[in-house]
Amino acid sequence: MSETAPKTAPEDADTRMSSLQAGALTVLICGAIVITLGMGIRQSFGIFLKPVTADLEVGRQVFGLAIALQTLLTGLLGPVAGMMSDRFGPNRVIAAGTVIYGLGLVLSGFAQGPNSLVLTLGGVVGLGMSLLTLPVVLGAVGRVVTPAQRGTAFGLVTAGGSFGQFAMVPGAQALVTTFDWQWAFILLSIFMAIAFAVSFGLAHKANAGGTAPAAGEDSSAWSALARAGRHPGYWLLTLSFFVCGFHVSFVATHLPAYLADRGISAAVAANSLALIGLCNIFGSYLFGAACSRYAKKHLLSFIYAGRALLFVLVLALPMTPTLALAFGAIIGFLWLGTVPPTSGLVAQLFGTRYLATLFGVVFMSHQIGGFLGAWFAGYLFDTTGSYNIAWMISIGLGVFGALVLLPVSETPPARLRSAQAG
Repeated sequence: MSETAPKTAPEDADTRMSSLQAGALTVLICGAIVITLGMGIRQSFGIFLKPVTADLEVGRQVFGLAIALQTLLTGLLGPVAGMMSDRFGPNRVIAAGTVIYGLGLVLSGFAQGPNSLVLTLGGVVGLGMSLLTLPVVLGAVGRVVTPAQRGTAFGLVTAGGSFGQFAMVPGAQALVTTFDWQWAFILLSIFMAIAFAVSFGLAHKANAGGTAPAAGEDSSAWSALARAGRHPGYWLLTLSFFVCGFHVSFVATHLPAYLADRGISAAVAANSLALIGLCNIFGSYLFGAACSRYAKKHLLSFIYAGRALLFVLVLALPMTPTLALAFGAIIGFLWLGTVPPTSGLVAQLFGTRYLATLFGVVFMSHQIGGFLGAWFAGYLFDTTGSYNIAWMISIGLGVFGALVLLPVSETPPARLRSAQAG
């Protein structure tokens, strides 16, 4: 017996390490699939704007309001979903979200007027989306990978949403063309059944039940929020993510209609949206990988400044199919590249134990910006007959986002206090 004991202990340790690595890979893959399906469908809703508003005889601000309510609910409930995930496990939260999301899509197909459209596409879909958002998924992933792997892992999950957009937008356009917008909504709900099945892969023991806090981390979600709330960088990150939400929601909701207004075909508009998804696969991964080499705040400033410059060009240049596709490719590269450095900086400053909760608050700001990007742009179009003011607001916000993060310190508060004490 004494001879075999030393041999079995290392083997048990190796087995546990192998199990952890396999579990982390499972969580990463399943999380990416959930985001692929959830965000992919969400990013295809711009395809529905023209047929829905024409058939129901409502203004664009009504459709924009539905998307805006959906976005706002996702943000306001994001911290709650994060807390539920940290306490009960992301698998349960996401499974519930897929059921509600799928039901909302089916009900949206039966919308008969502005009120039912806002209630179903905005309210029910928004409630479902709030339970399978990036804070919940990234919170699960962040706790099963090492700090060195975190940026790349977050980039891969975010890239899943981009692949979903690349795949779903042409698919949604084909469904609307082949059938009609009502059946397109109903058929898209089938993908939520797939997401429901995949959600159980997020039940890995390293994150499903809530791990003990590491040294220096908080013992409750409320104390973690209080600690983060005392850090100026947390609020500057929150402000910058508002900018991202406005940009993404405005473009995703109104780009197809904007391009159609300027003489671009529906097929080219759909391909432009699809290119956003395709190019963001590379952008999300590269910006995620860059988090281990460059200051995250500088990466974010680069993205926001790049968006502002691109929007200037869209306003200044005559619109052509080539420009529409080029815009989709470039904005796609910058699209959700903000997520890995933003969520990574939250984890770097405050740890991963309550990452879903803390990033949920930051994400709420993103969705409030998204609410305005979807609804206010539609309101501006209905009142002025043009999206020009919305583009100019987007430019100004891009400049603001590029500057607001520069004062942020990336040194964790505990380490900074230790250095000052020493």
